[in-house]
Amino acid sequence: MHLSKVMFVALFYAFFAGVAPLAYGQLTPTFYDETCPNVTSIIREIIEDTLLSDARIGASLIRLHFHDCFVDGCDASILLDNTDTIESEKEALPNNNSARGFDVIDRMKARLESSENCPGIVSCADILAIAAEESVVLAGGPSWAVPLGRRDGTTANRALANLSLPSPFETLDEIKAKFTAVGLNNNTDLVALSGAHTFGRSRCQFFTNRLYNLSDCSTNPPPDDTLNSTYLATLRDLCPCNGNGSVLADLDPTTPDGFDSNYFSNLLVGQGLLRSDQLLFSTPGADTVDIVNNFSANQTAFFESFVVSMTRMGNLSLLTGTQGEIRLNCRVVNGNSTGQNIMLVSSI
Repeated sequence: MHLSKVMFVALFYAFFAGVAPLAYGQLTPTFYDETCPNVTSIIREIIEDTLLSDARIGASLIRLHFHDCFVDGCDASILLDNTDTIESEKEALPNNNSARGFDVIDRMKARLESSENCPGIVSCADILAIAAEESVVLAGGPSWAVPLGRRDGTTANRALANLSLPSPFETLDEIKAKFTAVGLNNNTDLVALSGAHTFGRSRCQFFTNRLYNLSDCSTNPPPDDTLNSTYLATLRDLCPCNGNGSVLADLDPTTPDGFDSNYFSNLLVGQGLLRSDQLLFSTPGADTVDIVNNFSANQTAFFESFVVSMTRMGNLSLLTGTQGEIRLNCRVVNGNSTGQNIMLVSSI
């Protein structure tokens, strides 16, 4: 079900009217209406063009926004390359050879910088936020009025990226603690944002520990009894023990490129690809179980909660007004074109 933007705007205002600490602050969906009115259509066109050759780019772009906001807030720090003074977050363990879509963000920024009225206007942090929303819409998910007006940070924090980003190998309690640490709630926000795994792919290396005893590649008994047995056999065929860890598997085996509630329905039958996903439903007594059940049965409830949680996440630790800067190149702090060490990040 695709809900209208009008409905979600109404929901957004109704929700945030009663939650003062998480209100807009200085952000507004109309921030660029006068200065760069075509910003959203420019970003959407580039995503549409990229989708013709890369079906998973939408999931990759929303992941960039997520991984940015979890590290010192939504300031586009994840986009900065190494320099003499900056240790890029791209080389943090959760991102290195994993986070992707940087070249697509580069194309969006270049198009905006060459468009009438837009040069020096749109922050890289806002590009990430808009790209995330448009990626969801183009995959059949909900649309929402993205609050805008973020400014870009001038430094990165690799150490915090290594510590704060949730891992597929962590327990539910560990992941909950990471959501709480950044200011999100550890139940509805956690489950709703995890629902972004309804599209995209993951490498075998992130879940083969669920398929085998990796010390001797034995398969009986299975290391992870939360996996559906038929799904387990399918994954073993795709990802043999000690095989190529870069082989890709669909996060949602049912509708891999669509944004819907099937991710949650998969969890109910033991078909969560990552253990961190399956734990939302398979952890005895967890408060996330009822939320998974609700979202599986009611896609509208999932879409509504996803919009609220995405907006809440996009409001974390913002730079606004005269703070930070508007980067002219999303990879480099303004005025620091020397000493740059461009990383080669794998596209897989």
